[in-house]
Amino acid sequence: RLHRYSRESRETLQQLRYRQRLVKMRTMVINSLRFMVGSRGVTLSGSLQSRPGQARLQQVALPGPLSQQRAELLRLLLELQQRVETVEGWLKQKAEADPRVQLLRTHPGIGLLTGLGLVHTLESIERFSDSRKVTAYVGLDPVEDSSGERRRMGSISKQGSRLLRLLLVEAGQVAARRDQELGQVYRRITLRRGHATAKV
Repeated sequence: RLHRYSRESRETLQQLRYRQRLVKMRTMVINSLRFMVGSRGVTLSGSLQSRPGQARLQQVALPGPLSQQRAELLRLLLELQQRVETVEGWLKQKAEADPRVQLLRTHPGIGLLTGLGLVHTLESIERFSDSRKVTAYVGLDPVEDSSGERRRMGSISKQGSRLLRLLLVEAGQVAARRDQELGQVYRRITLRRGHATAKV
């Protein structure tokens, strides 16, 4: 059967994607500012989103055009930060009103964003017969490359929601730091297959 998302789920997923785009833009602005002062031989430690970090940035001597660009990028950074906080406030209200999200957040690594992403991407979990169907729906299932008697499992299929895969990989990294057993599995796979495979 063809599944149609509810209006609430569509709105929530749109807000999650919008936040992700804003965060990406904010990161680009921060990287531009770091490169700008780095080209003058100055390395800034700490966050440029904080007021002390921005104050240190303002103290760096830059020629006329770069000084103007710095001021414009800082204004853009402030505007993006405000927009991110507005969207996150909306998402926080949604998460606090949903008992499913609260239950998911009891798992190591699952935060507000990942919980919302899971609930509104999967919606009715009863439509999946087992956990492997959920894994395939999200696109985290390995692709089989077989020929004759040779059977090889390759990279993940990457079907389904790209946003949810991103959130789950981030959640997995947090869980590996907080849960000792998961951390051991992560380190063991990292030695054999590398960080990217271990995250998945």
